[in-house]
Amino acid sequence: MATDDIMLRSPSPNQRANLRIASLKVLIVDNEHYMRKVTRTILNAIGIKTILEAPDGAAGFELARSNLPDLMIVDWEMPLINGAELVRMIRTPGDFPAPDTPIIVLSAHADQGRVMESARVGANEFVRKPVSIKTLSDRIAAVISRPRPTVQLQGYYGPMPRRLVTLETGDR
Repeated sequence: MATDDIMLRSPSPNQRANLRIASLKVLIVDNEHYMRKVTRTILNAIGIKTILEAPDGAAGFELARSNLPDLMIVDWEMPLINGAELVRMIRTPGDFPAPDTPIIVLSAHADQGRVMESARVGANEFVRKPVSIKTLSDRIAAVISRPRPTVQLQGYYGPMPRRLVTLETGDR
């Protein structure tokens, strides 16, 4: 009976993932107050308690530098420093203290060019607005539970492109 009690207390892999996600410090960078509120509500719904917010890319960069979040959720279209520029700034080893910080880009415009550009600048994931709880939860779980290795290739610093990951980890 004591063994059963121990087994019941041992967290399952899903419980461990949920505990890991709940303990995240997440920075939302979006110039739209309403979208920051929606994203914060979604994060709260999936159990994340520590949420920082920035109204633009410059403030987001400074908050990221001073607070070192575990994850950033960045809008693509912002004045002054847009999402692509912010991702590039974060992905600069030596200039930013945590260049491997996972970054999910949000955008109302999900044309193929924008999705490809977000990958080229080093975003881990791209999510189209409006975002659902399930979509954002799945993407957060992916970048936290199954991170792609970070690579530095000819001016690129960020998560290994998926096709290379598939070739490296797939059946040979």
